[in-house]
Amino acid sequence: MELRQLITFRTVASTLNFTRAAEVLGYVPSNVTMQIKALEDELGVRLFDRLGKQLVLTAAGKRFLTHIQGVLNKLDEARSAVHDNEVLSGTLTISANEVICAYRLPAVFQRFRSQHPGVRLIFRSVPNQELKQTLFEGTADVVFMLDEPIRSSGLAVEPLVEETFRLFAAPDHPLAKRTELQLEDFHGEVFMTNEKGCPYRTMFDRSFEKEGIDSITYLEFQSAEAIKQCAISGIGIAFLPEIVAEAEAERGKLVALPWQIPDLHVYTQMSWHKDKWLSPIMLSFIAAAREVLAIEEGNKTV
Repeated sequence: MELRQLITFRTVASTLNFTRAAEVLGYVPSNVTMQIKALEDELGVRLFDRLGKQLVLTAAGKRFLTHIQGVLNKLDEARSAVHDNEVLSGTLTISANEVICAYRLPAVFQRFRSQHPGVRLIFRSVPNQELKQTLFEGTADVVFMLDEPIRSSGLAVEPLVEETFRLFAAPDHPLAKRTELQLEDFHGEVFMTNEKGCPYRTMFDRSFEKEGIDSITYLEFQSAEAIKQCAISGIGIAFLPEIVAEAEAERGKLVALPWQIPDLHVYTQMSWHKDKWLSPIMLSFIAAAREVLAIEEGNKTV
């Protein structure tokens, strides 16, 4: 078992794509495939399942990744000590859900890349409810979650921006011209939300149940962008973070309804595993995220 095979395995586990892993490592794709096959042959287990075009870690692959992370982290730490005063280089894997990826992280990535162009950033979009697991499995270094305040014994969690959620509708929707709404006004309306299991969908359901509405007609989506476009088309009322629809609201394509959703406290939160060594690359990225998103939070309060 060679060290380069372990590094290749970790990179493939992060990207879940042989071609992308090859680009990160500077290999040709066939070399990556050959190294993974040699490692699987030596271990006598399959580390990845190839499901059509999709690559996924097997149960054995997940266990193996957990055990080699400590070894590779120590290697990264040793390399950092040797090159302490040099320009940062290496690879960092970031995961987030669709909303944070599209509306919060681009400015963070831009800031970090301008400061450390030698660092390879790998980004994986992951459903909100699966993000914590990527840290425990070691397939991500830092994740960003959209959730109510999270407490975890195994993770370091840092709230960065409190996100406002609103109900949005097309300008010609019957409720769009109203200056005040009552609970009964929502009877018979179609609400477009994320699927069950999404943390803020759970909070949305909970808030309406507290208000006495327990029979709501839903259209469920995996994509916030799809929810927004359907609301613009007049299909129903969209439940979305304000950042997702603020541009359309400014252009008059959507209207924020005059309804405050009670007890809904959702934050963009940054997290990493408590036992993971915080390399100079990770520390620099965390600092960049704090700096950029602190500005966003400040703008919200102006």
